[in-house]
Amino acid sequence: MKNLGKMMKQAQEMQGKMSQMQEELEKSEHTGTSGGGLVNVTLNGKFAMLSLKIDPSIFNGDDAEMVEDLIVAAFNDAKRRVDDFNKTEMAKLTGGIDLPEGMKLPF
Repeated sequence: MKNLGKMMKQAQEMQGKMSQMQEELEKSEHTGTSGGGLVNVTLNGKFAMLSLKIDPSIFNGDDAEMVEDLIVAAFNDAKRRVDDFNKTEMAKLTGGIDLPEGMKLPF
């Protein structure tokens, strides 16, 4: 039973650390770019879009499809950066133990 108490305490500590990490993720900002910096998308660690910046020079033509493609590319770049950041932070929390895909903490 002593080990069970210790495990419960560790689980509570992990839950506290997880809550703190969730707050840090929401505050983090990650910017993705495309078109050599013509389009910038900034997301927080929870994938909410915080800003979109488009260089006015890309509006000189009538190519709306190109602008749309650049926005999608910048968003995907920002999403990849968020994913990388989140994996790094989770590894710190779990001590480097890889959790199965889709597994969420706390259990």
